[in-house]
Amino acid sequence: MINTIDLFTGCGGLTEGFKQNGNYNMIACVEWDKTPYNTLFHRLKTKWNFEDVDKRVLRYDIQKTSNLLNGWDDEYGKSVGLNKLVSCYGGGVDLIIGGPPCQAYSIAGRVRDENGMKNDYRNYLYEHYIDIVKHFAPKAFIFENVPGMLSATPGDGNERIINRVKKQFAKIGYSLINNITDTVIDFTEYGVPQKRKRLIILGLNERSFGSKTSKTLTDFYFNFLPEHKVKSTKTVSDAISDLPKLFPLENPIKRNGKQYSHTLSSDNHISNHTPRYNNSREIGIFKLLADDIQNKKYEYTSADALKKLYTAQTGRKSNVHKYYVLRWDEPSNTIPAHLYKDGLRHIHPDPEQARSITVREAARLQTFPDDFEFVSNTAMDYKIIGNAVPPLFAKTLADSLQHILQ
Repeated sequence: MINTIDLFTGCGGLTEGFKQNGNYNMIACVEWDKTPYNTLFHRLKTKWNFEDVDKRVLRYDIQKTSNLLNGWDDEYGKSVGLNKLVSCYGGGVDLIIGGPPCQAYSIAGRVRDENGMKNDYRNYLYEHYIDIVKHFAPKAFIFENVPGMLSATPGDGNERIINRVKKQFAKIGYSLINNITDTVIDFTEYGVPQKRKRLIILGLNERSFGSKTSKTLTDFYFNFLPEHKVKSTKTVSDAISDLPKLFPLENPIKRNGKQYSHTLSSDNHISNHTPRYNNSREIGIFKLLADDIQNKKYEYTSADALKKLYTAQTGRKSNVHKYYVLRWDEPSNTIPAHLYKDGLRHIHPDPEQARSITVREAARLQTFPDDFEFVSNTAMDYKIIGNAVPPLFAKTLADSLQHILQ
């Protein structure tokens, strides 16, 4: 078994894929945010039967690195820390996986922030990831993030953050592939029914790999990973067309204090398949736009037409178009964390359903299995799904790393 630690775990997209592989011993997962932590905890306890799940799934601030390693008893609770967990459950660490929060590097996030996210503390959370790698000296690590990291220049200087990352890993004895753009992976090529590109940075311990370090990195990106590319792209239809249809109600209903605008799923075995509330104006717009595409009219597919529609319907103006209908025969647009705020850019392609996608549909587009339960409220479930690594690709990653680590 390959002894592994997952940092910045979120709700567990990476961990899910590595557990599906079956050859990785997940010693511990570390997540600070309580919302994804709760879903992660539930999944590892109910699906993967984690022994002592309350000890091995750690809710803690990675910025308190010394405590995280050696144990703590504070406002987060109590834990023996990673050092003792490694000693108890593995005896050493072969691999560290994870990705610091991407908001500070995201191009969209930088555009929205008046300072371009230059002063956001999350720019530097990667340093604590490096501290953990340095401490345990695994054979390899996987560092995941958004392609925007390649151009981000936080702080007062103009040095790109990716260059700082490479230098700091080099200082502790880890090599990355020379051309860092080779780490940009298009997940649609690996069966994910969603347009999503991410940096998948593999770092190798030079002491472990010696003269084979450079060749191993090249093999990983140009041989081992590409072996898993799919022959045909997966589409929205492949992912969600078989789910129960949920139609608009003539009059909204209330249940348990919540208001619903659409019928509820009758298939109890499919969790999280309940639409968010959409008002009558939104339902009308969704039906209009989905019908426009289904009947091949294409009157509302340009950005200008969509902005005019938004102004006509709401009386407000927007510099960007607010609406997007998923296409049955194409991959979805990216499922973002921002989906928790509204579903206007993730409209279901069936005009008769006239709604935004459900949590389960977002999860399927991210390749989470149907038995993966999200246990927060609907808005936060969308958010943690959008922040996750698709488990299908995570398993591909785990499969490819076996060539290197075993």
